[in-house]
Amino acid sequence: MLKKYDDLRKIDVSKWTEKRDGADYLNWAKVIDLLHENGAEVVYFEPIVNEITGSSLYMSEQTFTTGKDSKTNRVYETAVKIVIDDLEFVQRGPVTNGSNPVLDNSMTQQRLWNCQTRLFVKGVAIRTGLGFDLWLKDELREEKDNWEDDLSKHNIFKIKERFEVLLTQKNKQGITIADIARNLKISEEELRMYFTYFKTLDRLEKRIEEMKPND
Repeated sequence: MLKKYDDLRKIDVSKWTEKRDGADYLNWAKVIDLLHENGAEVVYFEPIVNEITGSSLYMSEQTFTTGKDSKTNRVYETAVKIVIDDLEFVQRGPVTNGSNPVLDNSMTQQRLWNCQTRLFVKGVAIRTGLGFDLWLKDELREEKDNWEDDLSKHNIFKIKERFEVLLTQKNKQGITIADIARNLKISEEELRMYFTYFKTLDRLEKRIEEMKPND
């Protein structure tokens, strides 16, 4: 019988991972091996075939263009059926090239297979806990990247706060405001004045946002 979720999650899989496209990858064959070592008797996965096309690749009819060269792209997805003893489920996901979408001119059978094996590893992690922390770290990294890319979520006063924390750290090291100003070759008054710019920029942004076409 397969061990419980909490027990499988405690297994350190980092020794079997490798870096690929900036992310940690756990080999699908090793996952099968580890599941058997921890009580599973039957473990396998197989791509789900698209009944319309006869392929395991699913794609949208709508095409998109990306980049300066206007390369064509569409939404590509695939799915695998995963069986672990009496547990049977489907894991779906997009076909990507690392963290980037696969373009029409770069879709290959190998990339499709790589995605299917990754879906197997992810599905196992979600349902059994084996290797889940790898995915947790990956999801948090992607969430952070997405947040950083969304300028609407940035707050100018957070930058001000970061500066204030930095100055506090320097003060604790024995570096005074006068020392910082002297090193920057500006006056203390000028240094303090920089912190008033944050309020000025915030007010300016709000005034521009409130402008109407006929103003």
